[in-house]
Amino acid sequence: MNRVQTAITEIRNMNNDELNSVIDAIKLQRTYLARTTARAMAIGDTVEFDARGRTIRGVVTKINRKTVVVREQGYGQWKVTASMLRMVEAA
Repeated sequence: MNRVQTAITEIRNMNNDELNSVIDAIKLQRTYLARTTARAMAIGDTVEFDARGRTIRGVVTKINRKTVVVREQGYGQWKVTASMLRMVEAA
């Protein structure tokens, strides 16, 4: 049994207080991952992410604590959670 299945099995056996603790831990981990990703980026980097059934590619114009503003050429701006972004290698 892999780690995810083990975690799901354990979650099903938890009471409400234990579930709240797990939820808090998940939120903290997501925040940590988003901030770590945002710190690794710089304005002008080319990134991509999946949205509305397609892959969006754009340039970082602003970096917030948890989100990054990405300008897509010809289509406008997207405010995206940093953990959703992937860096695009320079051609």
